[in-house]
Amino acid sequence: MELTVLGQSQTTAPEAGGCASSGCGSNDDQLNHLPEHIRAKVHNHPCYSEEAHHHYARMHVAVAPACNIQCHYCNRKYDCSNESRPGVVSELLTPDQAVKKVMTVAANIPQMTVLGIAGPGDPLANPERTFDTFRQLTEKAPDIKLCVSTNGLALPELVDELCQHNIDHVTMTINCVDPDIGAQIYPWIFWKNRRVYGRKGAEILIKQQQKGLQMLVDRGILVKVNSVMIPGVNDKHLEEVSKAVKAKGAFLHNVMPLIAEAEHGTFYGVMGQRGPTHDELQELQDACSGDMNMMRHCRQCRADAVGMLGEDRGDEFTMDKIEAVDVDYAAAMVKRAEVHAAIEATLAAKQQKKNETFISLSSLSIPKKESRPVLMAIATSGGGIINQHFGHAREFLIYEANAHDVRFISHRKTDLYCSGDDTCGDGESVLQKTINALKGCEVVLCSKIGYEPWGMLEEAGIMPNGEHAMEAIEDAVAAVYKEMGEKGLLDKKPETKQRATA
Repeated sequence: MELTVLGQSQTTAPEAGGCASSGCGSNDDQLNHLPEHIRAKVHNHPCYSEEAHHHYARMHVAVAPACNIQCHYCNRKYDCSNESRPGVVSELLTPDQAVKKVMTVAANIPQMTVLGIAGPGDPLANPERTFDTFRQLTEKAPDIKLCVSTNGLALPELVDELCQHNIDHVTMTINCVDPDIGAQIYPWIFWKNRRVYGRKGAEILIKQQQKGLQMLVDRGILVKVNSVMIPGVNDKHLEEVSKAVKAKGAFLHNVMPLIAEAEHGTFYGVMGQRGPTHDELQELQDACSGDMNMMRHCRQCRADAVGMLGEDRGDEFTMDKIEAVDVDYAAAMVKRAEVHAAIEATLAAKQQKKNETFISLSSLSIPKKESRPVLMAIATSGGGIINQHFGHAREFLIYEANAHDVRFISHRKTDLYCSGDDTCGDGESVLQKTINALKGCEVVLCSKIGYEPWGMLEEAGIMPNGEHAMEAIEDAVAAVYKEMGEKGLLDKKPETKQRATA
């Protein structure tokens, strides 16, 4: 019998892509403890299930331009193609255009299971456009899950309308349950035809959010809560938020890092508010996970994202390219059902094999005194295997190994260091930024790596490793951790040697 260490043997799912298909999140399926009717709702929802996001795609349509609150971390842009963050779109759509786009994408990307409206403003501040889109899709594309993301201000008044459509998933952004903290995040809200500023506005927003959350849960709608971690503002407060939303019945908590680059033009960015470090984010996520299922695979998508998480195929489906396309959606639904069935068969076989071959690192005779955790960065283009050149990686998956298991921690985005197939050009500054992004990691696993980055990684105290190319990620991470223990490299953590970013 083949043995697999804390993971799955390589399995090819139909057109899997995005991030690695082996596991973004803890390897213990966080859905296993949930009732069957809830698991049935989320098993193919890439934003709600860690396993699903390796195999199923999602898309957002930008039909909601207006917003009813102002956030210090937000700057909406309606014709931007070169930024990847919430609130940004390349083109605004009418409901009719959005429906056309959704049906075209669904026919061409049959793994697409979920349509979300997430902006670029707040969907519930644009109720006519949002619900017109949902009404049409409920009728014309009944096999697609419909989702909405909202700040919650207008939610209580619109819960009944939401329930009339094929909507059983709602994402709410809740950054605080204390109005004094809220006043530092939201300068104003638009409430009952006027702007309400400061603490008073934050107090109204929090009350509406908590009321709306309870109403959704009471109606059987699954709620994921997003929170933006803002160091020095709400970072010490988000554990309280996690407990509060869990008590109300929220299903999943997604703690995201503040995107604070000045070039995005947000208030926080211009004022120099920093985002969290990787270590700070992980520490907070771990702290909150004691009270709540924690989402760790979020990519903080654009409001017009298309495709698997970790990729964006929106440029393939702009309105000028699809307006003249005729879609036979009845035929498309047949094809989609076949693809979905193939994915489910692959997942079932994968789970059965995992059940038959599962062993833990604790059985590999690693001395207990050498059980400190080690972070490893993985270069992968998908499929759950180590299959990407170091210089071709636009992001690295970060795994943590210890004497008991291997778990996914996060992903870290980088600039593309190498654009060639075999060699890399002069990319020293970009390479150094990549190495800085891997701070805290002790190993990089990739399929291939050049001499220059090899030397710079070693100089930074990171061991490059190309010996596990095309192996399953968890197997390779466990094997490298075991090798480190055998070589005495787990006795103490090496000092960090990364240079400061230029």
